[in-house]
Amino acid sequence: MSEDLPGRIRTALERPVEPAVAAFAQRLAAHSPLPVLAVLFYGSNLRTGSLEGVLDFYILTAGPQVEKIWPRVSYHEWTCGPADGEGVPEADLRAKVATMPLETFRAAAAGECLDTTIWARFVQPSALVWSRDEVAARRTGEAVAGAAMTAARLAIALGPETGSPEDYWRALFRATYAAEFRVEKAGREDSILSANRDHFDGLLPLALVAQGIPFARGGPTGTIRPEIDKASRARTRAWWQRRQRLGKPYNVLRLIKASTTFDGAARYAAWKIERHTGVPVAVTPWRERHPVLAAPAVLWSVWRARKAAARASTRAANAPDTDNRAA
Repeated sequence: MSEDLPGRIRTALERPVEPAVAAFAQRLAAHSPLPVLAVLFYGSNLRTGSLEGVLDFYILTAGPQVEKIWPRVSYHEWTCGPADGEGVPEADLRAKVATMPLETFRAAAAGECLDTTIWARFVQPSALVWSRDEVAARRTGEAVAGAAMTAARLAIALGPETGSPEDYWRALFRATYAAEFRVEKAGREDSILSANRDHFDGLLPLALVAQGIPFARGGPTGTIRPEIDKASRARTRAWWQRRQRLGKPYNVLRLIKASTTFDGAARYAAWKIERHTGVPVAVTPWRERHPVLAAPAVLWSVWRARKAAARASTRAANAPDTDNRAA
C-alpha cells in the first residue's frame, strides 16, 4: 500500500473549489471576532461546485473551548464580484457557518467527546479552503484524519465479520443517522457512498493501517476481514452505545442553544421561508434580535399569505372566459 492516510487526507483537503467559495472563506476568517486557524468547506455544494443555496463552512479557531455546547452557528450573506479575486463571479452568496476551537474539533474527531457529528461528518469529503499558516493546515489535516480513524473503528465493529468496504461504511452511516435527532430518507447511507465513491475508495484500509488494526483481504471483489478480537469489538461497541443513547438528547440541546445564539437566524429563516414558500418575509430589527419570539407571528403571516394566494388562484381558475363568450 503505497499511500498512507495522512497523505490521502492532505490530497483530499487540497481539492480545488470555486474561486467565490475561497474568497468567502477568506472574508469569514478576516471578519471573525476570534483568531481563525483554518476554514473547512463541506456539503453538497463542495461536490457539485454550485453556488446556489447555502454554503457550509466550519471555522476552526485558536484558544480553548468556552461554551459547553458547541459549535456556535451563524448565517452570512455576501455579494461578491471580480474585485474579490481572480475568477470570482458576480454572485449573491449565502453561508451557514459553524465555529469552534481547532483543539475541540480534534478531540471530537478522535472520538474523545460524546459528540458523534464531527467524525461522522468529516469522514466524508471536505476541503481546507483557508488556513493561517502551514502549521494550522497540518493540524487541521491531522484532525480530519482522526475523524477517518474513529469512523473506521466503529464501522468494523458494527459491520459484518467479512465484507466489502462499502458494507462497513453503510453500517456506520446507518447507525449514526439513527442516533441523531434528524429525519433522513431510507437509504441515505447508499446515496452518500454513491455520490462520493472516489473519496471512499480505499479509505477504510488506510484508516485501519494508520491505527495498526490488521485485516485480511479476500477475493476479486475487494472484501476485507478485520482481525479484531471479541474484547476489542465489545469495547468499541460499548463506546458507541453510550454515544448512541445520548445522541438525540445532545442534538436537542444543540437545537435549544441555536435558537438563542444562532447569529443571523432571522435572515436565514426568512431566506428559507421565501425559497420554499415563495412568501417574502421582512426582517425587522426586532425580528433580528428576537427570532424565537418572532417566529409565531412570522409563520402566521406566511400561512395567511399562502391561503390568500390559493384563494386568488382558485378564483382565477373559476372565472368565466370572457373572450370565448364574446366570440
